[in-house]
Amino acid sequence: MHSVFAAALNFDKALDLPPQLQWKYANEPELMEWTIRARNYNTFAANSIFYFMAALILGGSFIMYSVYEGMSQPWRTLSCIFFFIFILFTISCMTHQKVDFAYRITRSGIEYCEWKDFPKWALTFLKWFSGITAIIFMFLATLDPAFLIGALIGPGGMGLMYLSMLNSKSYQEMHTQYHHYAFKWEEITQLAIATNREVVDLKYSVTQEGNDFKINWSLNVFCKRKQKEAVANFIKPYLSPDVPFIKAKVNVPMSTD
Repeated sequence: MHSVFAAALNFDKALDLPPQLQWKYANEPELMEWTIRARNYNTFAANSIFYFMAALILGGSFIMYSVYEGMSQPWRTLSCIFFFIFILFTISCMTHQKVDFAYRITRSGIEYCEWKDFPKWALTFLKWFSGITAIIFMFLATLDPAFLIGALIGPGGMGLMYLSMLNSKSYQEMHTQYHHYAFKWEEITQLAIATNREVVDLKYSVTQEGNDFKINWSLNVFCKRKQKEAVANFIKPYLSPDVPFIKAKVNVPMSTD
């Protein structure tokens, strides 16, 4: 029945984990498993920053438009639109990052892996895009010297960003992570369906190795839209009868090492 239920939710599919990660209960048959890309942080704060920066960039675009007063109208408009779109895209890459999650449920408990690889494609994109746009702006500068300002702001800024990303080991490590966590059913102390995110929230209490005290924290189980109630109902029978099952607004804190 479990396999039929999982297939109905489109969860019954092979999982491709990176070589740095492996399942703890790999010897047990899975009852349910799925992968998903999710934003594992406070999206309200991130979205607020994005909209605030969008307003600042829009203001900067209008300033740029006024500076280019002597430029021919089509190029004046296109250069400002290009500036706005590119900078806004760069900001969105920081405020809308997603992490890969893989969940696996067995009779022993629930475990999950999360990982994020450094996007090397971004380096290639920045290198070629800044080079091509620099050539275009230099050509346009032969027609109108005002384009030299655009070359400094646009391709010049992209070139500096490319060099900083390429040479900063700490920056690349910040955007690379591989984590695995496993929890037994008896460690779960509360089951909640989130009302504000596509999340099933599990409170747990564990004693870490080498410690003589319990740690209480939350496990955010990210689900696809409209599937969190089905996931919560699937988990509920494996928990102790006295574990509360509620609906509530939950926090999604950034994962830590």
